[in-house]
Amino acid sequence: MAVVMIGIDPHKASHTAVAISAAEEPLGELRVRACAAQAERLLAWAAAWPQRIWAVEGAGGLGHLLARQLPGAGERVLDVQPKPSARVWLLTAGDSNKSDPDDARSVAIAALRSAGVREARPDDHAAVLKIWSKRYRDLGRTRTQVACRLHAVLCELIPGGLSKEITAGHATRVLEAITPAGAVEAARCELAAAFAEDLRGIDARIRQTRAKPATAIQATGTSLTGLFGVGPVIAAAVIGDVRDVSRFPGRDHFAACNGTAPVEVSSGPRKVCRLSRRGNRRHGHAIHMAAVTQIRHRHSQGRAYYDKKLAEGKTGKEALRSLKRQVSNAIFACLQAGARRAAARAGGPGGQQGNDSVASAAGSHPRHRLFGQATPGPGDHPTATFSSPAPGSAHGRGTAGHSPVAATPPPATRRSRWSARSATRTNDLGARQDDGRTRPRRRPRPKDR
Repeated sequence: MAVVMIGIDPHKASHTAVAISAAEEPLGELRVRACAAQAERLLAWAAAWPQRIWAVEGAGGLGHLLARQLPGAGERVLDVQPKPSARVWLLTAGDSNKSDPDDARSVAIAALRSAGVREARPDDHAAVLKIWSKRYRDLGRTRTQVACRLHAVLCELIPGGLSKEITAGHATRVLEAITPAGAVEAARCELAAAFAEDLRGIDARIRQTRAKPATAIQATGTSLTGLFGVGPVIAAAVIGDVRDVSRFPGRDHFAACNGTAPVEVSSGPRKVCRLSRRGNRRHGHAIHMAAVTQIRHRHSQGRAYYDKKLAEGKTGKEALRSLKRQVSNAIFACLQAGARRAAARAGGPGGQQGNDSVASAAGSHPRHRLFGQATPGPGDHPTATFSSPAPGSAHGRGTAGHSPVAATPPPATRRSRWSARSATRTNDLGARQDDGRTRPRRRPRPKDR
């Protein structure tokens, strides 16, 4: 008997299911209310087709609960992303009409014809990281909203308001120095004090929430936090959204997913690339914060790479985009290394499907720690020091084609320090870069001015 594909368009209050045959012929349609018995009603309706496969649109979003309930009943469920189903609807619709049954049928066709559709996965430790990173992000947005409202009230009390970033303590001290001239100013001062108290409470919740992803990241044993500028919050955001790095055939696909790969808009002999507005915005923001952190610290290798691009004639934004691509490659290398370690601990073949070779993965072996370590130790030169490998990696085993890179001790003179730093720096292709290297510009000394 031919397999029947059942597409589901999930919503908050209801779910619409449409069953189609292998020839895309409609076989049935059902709309159920989102309730405790939603899975039972769907299974009772689909009992007429023993050979069936379910396709849920957005199994990580509104369809998350269904994607957990149906596999628990022994059903096979596919996770269909919204973009493939939208393309199916766009190509098959003869007009602009759109309804839930149309969407469900598009989901079923996308699952039936697309080769890249994957089965819905059960929740794992990455779901924990995603939960706490989302909580941290929501608290940050709430704090920005409260701070902006506090700034607006203070501008009505103080000429020019506060020019710097506001804190609850600073706002309280400013309000204590204000003597209200009337009932209106007294009300504004009372409102500003309430906003300052809200800000203090949000800051406390942010500190508590920041400790949650830090604890969860330690349990993963990932080496992602070894990259300069990647802390527990950024690592939790990346791992929580990526989950399975094997779904990316290579670092270029990963860069396209996070928006750091440029989009080609060439025509004929004219070759032009523009800034990509596509991809996962959360990934792009996490990589952007890591790149900005590296630029702010002059001792980081990311800052040296940024200065190199500026010396080549690129603008500040172009140099930042180049650095973000290198950070994306380094993150992909760490994710692949973590997947290989997890497979080795589980007794698997020691790799992930679709991975590049170890030599070409993200342009560098994970032990090389692109762009330095996150917190250089005292006495070590920051640009020549590499962080230790994550727990579970073996320095002494020697992966094929790579040797462990030890930390370079701080040389005694300026010339020897620059030589050692140049010898240990690698470019984006993993090749040694000890010839023709332009030394980053430094600030002139007072006597040179």
